[in-house]
Amino acid sequence: MNIDVKTYLDKNGLTIYGVAKRSGYGYTTLHKSFNKQQSRATPLNIRDLDALAQAQHLKMWEVLRELELHFMDM
Repeated sequence: MNIDVKTYLDKNGLTIYGVAKRSGYGYTTLHKSFNKQQSRATPLNIRDLDALAQAQHLKMWEVLRELELHFMDM
């Protein structure tokens, strides 16, 4: 199971730099996380969800629901 974070960013008009700037998380940290090879155990972590949510003024569960419904490859 993989979550296509790059497509999520594109569909929502986001960049890793923009997410980092709006969320307060470091660009390098998010860049490594969003571009890493995902394992089955850790496809996305809480920090990543929090950063995406903060950048869009959403709750983490809203981002997670969107990722699960439209951006998950099982």
